[in-house]
Amino acid sequence: MDTRTESMTGPLRAVIADDDPITRRAVRDALRQDGVTTIAEAENGQDAVHLTLHYSPDVVLMDVVMPLMDGITAVRRLIDRECEIPVVMLSANDDEDIALMCLRAGAVGVLAKSIDLSNLSRALRAAASGEAVISRALATRLVRGVRGTRPDGIGVRPVRSSLTPREWEVLDLVCLGLSTPDIAERLVVSAETVRSHVKAVLRKLGVRSRAEAVTAARQLRSDIGQIDQVAP
Repeated sequence: MDTRTESMTGPLRAVIADDDPITRRAVRDALRQDGVTTIAEAENGQDAVHLTLHYSPDVVLMDVVMPLMDGITAVRRLIDRECEIPVVMLSANDDEDIALMCLRAGAVGVLAKSIDLSNLSRALRAAASGEAVISRALATRLVRGVRGTRPDGIGVRPVRSSLTPREWEVLDLVCLGLSTPDIAERLVVSAETVRSHVKAVLRKLGVRSRAEAVTAARQLRSDIGQIDQVAP
């Protein structure tokens, strides 16, 4: 039996991260009834990162809002550590923008806290098998975003990238052929600020010129499985 099949039918090990002990207990009990073992619990993002790296579970269920470190930041920390364990976020708000932030940070899914707990284990097994776990409404928004993507890829962001959102803005304008003064005017910043961002982009992409940066950006955007459209 391969890993994907086993994750759907066999034992599954999970880490639960939520600052509410009552919620953690309810989730743990619901998962246990469906054969999912909670191997560790965290009450904040810092502990969630530590426990995930230490125990290497099959999947992580993480609340978005937690003390010390929120869930989105925790996911980013795991990505920075090259951790490929799938993370499913729990959000108290049915907000698509927050869901998109979670996905851009590196989560493989976002569930509302109002979800029927009897469906939770199925969602986690799907995530552990490599599937995205998102609502139909969010899936529709993502499809619309892809349909509206420019042919040249401008505005598309790889989910996992060392560039900041502002650096991507600058890189997009570089890809359009704008000069430093033009970019400064467009972003309402100084030319020196633009030069600083360009230097950071070149360094992070490992290239030496703007032309090479444009080529690198095109390469990053070429993998459809790793891109996401910027929210309007």
